[in-house]
Amino acid sequence: MRIVFVGPPSGTSLHRCSALQRLGHETTLIDPRSWLPRARWVGPWMYRTGGIGSNVLIARRLSAAVATAQPDLVWVDQGEWLGPRIIREIRECSGNDVPVVNYAVDDPFSGRDRRRFAGYRHALSHYDMVCVVRDENVAEAYAHGARQVFQVWRSADEVAHAPRVLNAEQEARFAGEVVFVGTWMPERGPFLAELVQRGVPLAIWGNRWQKAPEWQQLAPHWRGPGLTMDDDYAAAILASKVSLGLLSKGNRDLHTTRSLEIPALGGLLCAERTSEHLALYEEGSEAVFWSDAAECAEQCRALLADEPRRRAIAAAGHARAQRNGHYNEQVMAKIIAAVLPGTVTASTLATGAVG
Repeated sequence: MRIVFVGPPSGTSLHRCSALQRLGHETTLIDPRSWLPRARWVGPWMYRTGGIGSNVLIARRLSAAVATAQPDLVWVDQGEWLGPRIIREIRECSGNDVPVVNYAVDDPFSGRDRRRFAGYRHALSHYDMVCVVRDENVAEAYAHGARQVFQVWRSADEVAHAPRVLNAEQEARFAGEVVFVGTWMPERGPFLAELVQRGVPLAIWGNRWQKAPEWQQLAPHWRGPGLTMDDDYAAAILASKVSLGLLSKGNRDLHTTRSLEIPALGGLLCAERTSEHLALYEEGSEAVFWSDAAECAEQCRALLADEPRRRAIAAAGHARAQRNGHYNEQVMAKIIAAVLPGTVTASTLATGAVG
């Protein structure tokens, strides 16, 4: 099947595009943002205004690129600033019988991201299917006019998050006790600062941490900016004894991609106790959970003192992740089967991803 994938060629978006290719689909990736000016003001403009006016800049080029690909399916990944006009044009240029699907891993309705998702919300009625990862988003998407809403778990990637053996250079660069890989958010600063205060040997990789009011306390533990290379991210998890899974409160998270990626790699997940985390893993034997910084610090200290237990939990968590099946190929196959019933590939049959 020919699929046009509209999204950035990086991060989890690229992982999803690659998963579609591994499923045997002829996939063309189109990144509309690459047609916008390369200037420092573009990012803030997209975030604060939802990229107002950007659709005018890209509409003709995007429609032409989609028409040239002659797709059987158009997949819009996130598409937060693609408004109703541009989605209508995509439908028209690809043929009105070609489904257009949206997949959003962030929370388009929480209000955390200002007007970033304004275009997305206005365009919902023009998609054949909208895929979301939160319970709340189902009703919210329907309330904004969505025709069909399909809820899935977030997913790890079969290739990017496969277990691996680190080389000596990776071990030396990323070795640590307790690691958090992620961007600064207002609620994360106080939490990690309290862990430091309670004596947790912490390593932080991520962007924007210099904005934290607690930066003076956290600076000695900051190891560097966000890890954009899959091998670096994997090494940071695997070279550490405990990996923290922090949620975004503004995103109303009850689990994140880290919740799947860390056990998929074979790392030990130490995350907030939520209903979704408890559904994913058996507490104490497949992952370790906590309700506040004090309990997190206690859990970390106990784990650091008990290597056999750490290894057992990491191994059991990895096995559970495989049984859960929240991996890109399986999730992508389920979405395609939902929007195009009867579409089955050799990979979906092999993994049992459909049904």
